[in-house]
Amino acid sequence: MRENLINSSYLISAILFIVGLKMMNSPKTARAGNFYSAFGMLIAICATLLDKGIIDYKLIILGLLIGSGIGAFLAITVKMTQMPQIVGLLNGYGGLASALVASAEYARLYPHLSLYDTATIVITLFIGAITFSGSVTAYGKLEGIISGQPITYPFQKTLNLFQFIAIVGGGIYLLMHPENITWFIVIGIISLILGILLVIPIGGADMPVIICLLNSYSGMAGCASGFILSNYCLIITGALVGASGIILTQIMCKAMNRSMINVMFGAFGKVDKSTLEKAKAVTVQAYTPEDAIVVLESASLVIIVPGYGLAVAQAQNNVRELADLLEKKGAEVKYAIHPVAGRMPGHMNILLAEANVPYEKLYEMDAINSEFERADVALVIGANDVTNPAAKNNSKSPIYGMPILEVEKAKTVIFMKRSMAPGFAGIENELFLLPKTMMLFGDAKDTVVKLVNLLK
Repeated sequence: MRENLINSSYLISAILFIVGLKMMNSPKTARAGNFYSAFGMLIAICATLLDKGIIDYKLIILGLLIGSGIGAFLAITVKMTQMPQIVGLLNGYGGLASALVASAEYARLYPHLSLYDTATIVITLFIGAITFSGSVTAYGKLEGIISGQPITYPFQKTLNLFQFIAIVGGGIYLLMHPENITWFIVIGIISLILGILLVIPIGGADMPVIICLLNSYSGMAGCASGFILSNYCLIITGALVGASGIILTQIMCKAMNRSMINVMFGAFGKVDKSTLEKAKAVTVQAYTPEDAIVVLESASLVIIVPGYGLAVAQAQNNVRELADLLEKKGAEVKYAIHPVAGRMPGHMNILLAEANVPYEKLYEMDAINSEFERADVALVIGANDVTNPAAKNNSKSPIYGMPILEVEKAKTVIFMKRSMAPGFAGIENELFLLPKTMMLFGDAKDTVVKLVNLLK
């Protein structure tokens, strides 16, 4: 009876996970999907505690209270602009949890480990450690603790290859000599180092892809730990996260016209100093909010293109107010969302949802590109590389082939930017030089507030 109850609970949890994941497809149902998934996890935790026959619940309750308190604190205090960092960090926690499970099981079974036990423990330790250190490194890059530019050095790929060979060789040796605790520790340490070295050469432009990939790693680590514990729910959950993370990574790579191998080893996003100075040296006509408002007031269709500059300036609520004022004056307002705008998939959607922008006004790239031809104004707020026509016109450009938002087709382009510094791709945006482009320099929030006041 007890076993049937536990297995039934795991089945219900798995169904809730799948339903919740499916509901993440739409912003309208994502909140409910998140709730269903969380409820499924609660059921799974309760079933696991019952399954393992815990005798003393004091430490479990203490861990529950501490963990819930930290989670609630983060949920309340973390800004929406910091969501990419937090997602990256949470991926790392998943990897760390799996690595700790592997270590605990190794210690529990030591020195009498079967071939199956050793294999699953080594695989879980390897993936979990790489996920943890890689995610912490990604967090550091996104938070600005570590340089967002690719960090490269001679023989980097060769060193990574040697480390991987050492892990595989050590794992094979451990399968034959599971009692050798030294090699177990060595595999864990090398895996942690490899995770760091795999992420530091990745530039900020590729961070959305890496966040997805690390998410997949955390799922695979969880799935592997499920095999260690013979926990069906953990296997299912980890497989779901791992598979969905890989699919999302492929979608992100397609959105950038890149291969996953190119992202992981290409050091894309490294800004050449000469290119940087050349981009900064370009002079363009600067306009004032007063100039821009003349164009906006007479516009029938305005397409707003949000980017990371909007997120940094925390201007989403002001942009919503600007859109409301334009609509009151008879203009139609739409939002164009590029798949890799910001620092993680859906970053712009989250920011605009926080400002209560209606979901039906958010358009994906494929749906909105045909609209730019009839748009009177394309209002670009800090979206640099994803609007650069060089992706279509310049075969030598590092972003050539990447699908972009075709804002250059609008009658007028109003581009808000702090300075002439290039984006993460490190190249000049051809939009800046078009006669139809009006450059508004300064903090995005301050500029939008001025536009709002002028409209009022």
